[in-house]
Amino acid sequence: MAATLEPGSSGSNSQAYDLVGGPFAVIESDPGVFSTLIRQLGVRGLELVEIYDIEPWAVDHLKPYGLIFCFLWGKDSGDTSKQQWDLEDDPAAKRVWFANQLSDDACASQAILNVLFNRPDVELGEQLRSFRDETVEMSSVMKGLAISNHHFIRESQNSLARPADLRGALNAVATTTIEASKAKPPYKGPPPAKRRKTNAKSKAKTETKTAAADEETYHFIGYVPAYGKVWELDGLKAGPLEVGEVEGDSQGWMDVVRPALRLKMSKYAGEDNIRFNLLAIVDSVYEAVSDDLELLKRERRTLERRLQEAHGEGWAEKVDQSLLNSCPLEPDKESFASDFGARKQEKQVAVLELPERSLLGAWETCMREMIRAKVAVEEEFAKAKRENTEHVKRTHDYEPFVKEFITCLHEGGLLNPLLGLGEDGKKLPAPKSSKAKRKT
Repeated sequence: MAATLEPGSSGSNSQAYDLVGGPFAVIESDPGVFSTLIRQLGVRGLELVEIYDIEPWAVDHLKPYGLIFCFLWGKDSGDTSKQQWDLEDDPAAKRVWFANQLSDDACASQAILNVLFNRPDVELGEQLRSFRDETVEMSSVMKGLAISNHHFIRESQNSLARPADLRGALNAVATTTIEASKAKPPYKGPPPAKRRKTNAKSKAKTETKTAAADEETYHFIGYVPAYGKVWELDGLKAGPLEVGEVEGDSQGWMDVVRPALRLKMSKYAGEDNIRFNLLAIVDSVYEAVSDDLELLKRERRTLERRLQEAHGEGWAEKVDQSLLNSCPLEPDKESFASDFGARKQEKQVAVLELPERSLLGAWETCMREMIRAKVAVEEEFAKAKRENTEHVKRTHDYEPFVKEFITCLHEGGLLNPLLGLGEDGKKLPAPKSSKAKRKT
C-alpha cells in the first residue's frame, strides 16, 4: 500500500497525497468520456465536444474556453524553439499554470487541467481549486509530479478506464519495477568465439523492440487564451509556447490559434486517413437549454396573466389551437446560470411593456420556442442516457464471466469440439471436400 500524507495536518486541506503514487490507466478518447471526467473532478457547467472544422462558422458560436488537440506523437517530438520558453523574458509566461507530464497515459487529463487552471471564469470544484492554489508557485516539473501523485485526479481518470486497461497499467508498473531491480554486470562484449556468429535471439529481440518503437502513440496538448496571449500547452515540452497575442478580451482568440492548428493538422493529415482530432471545452448544452426552457415557462405565465386581464377566459379561443396542449406547463426546476434571475426579470418587464394587441402573437411565439427548448432538453437527456450506458458497458469487468463460461464448456465436454479438437486435445484432420472425392 502506498504511503500517504495528510496535508490537513499542516493546515492546507484534508486531501491525501500518495507519496509513492500509482499508474494512470488508458481511457477512451471520446468527448463523452472527457465530459464525465471533468464532472467527476468537480468542474461545473462545462463539457467537451468534438470539432470537425476550425472555420469561424463551425467554432465561434461555441465560444470555447480552450482546445484539446490529439495527434499521433513522434513527428512533433523535435524541439527546435526552446528559446521561446525563457520565462525570465516573458512575465506572462511565468503566470501561466503549466505542468510537465511525468506519468504515462495521463496526457489527456494533464492537457485538460492545463487549460482549466488558466481560465479564471471556470467554476472549479473544491478539490481542483485547492490543488491549483497549492501548486501555483511550483515549477512545471513539480506540478507534474503533484498531478501524478494526486489520488483524487488519478482515481477520477481510472474510474473511466476498462478493467483490462487498469490491470495492464498495474502490470506495466510491476514489470518496470522488476526489470529495474535486477542488477546487471557491466557489459564486457561477447566471447571471442561468438563475435563472428549471428545471434538469432538477439536479432529477434531487436526486431521486437523496433516494432514496439513503431507502435502508434497518441498525445494530447492544450490551447488556451490567458494573460493577453494564446498558449500551446504540451506537457512533454519545457514550458508554455506562445502562439500569438490577443487584442482586448479573449473572445477573438480563435483567430489567433487557427494558423497554428492548420500547421499542426497539415503534419498529421494523410491521403487516406486523419491522424488527429480536436476537442473544445464549452459551456454545457444541457444547462443552457434547461435555463432557456425555465425562462420560457416564466414568460408564458406572465403572458397568460396579461391575456386573462385583457380578454378574460376567452383568450384561449383566439390563439392557434394546436399550441394549447402541445407543451403542458410543468413545475419550475432549478436554474444553473448565475444571471438567471436578471434574465427572468428582464423578460417579465418586456412582457409587461407589450401593447395589448401584441399579446396573442407573443404567446404563440413563446409556445413555439418552448416546444423547441423542450425537444432540446429531451435530446440532452437521451444523450446522457447513451453516455451512461456506454460507461457501464466500458467499465464492466467481463473477465470473470468469460472465464466461468469457458470452464463450464470444458467441464461439459463442449470446448474441444468448438475448437476443432478431439477428445485427446489434438487437432482433428480437416474433412475432404466432395470435389476432391470426385476427382479421385
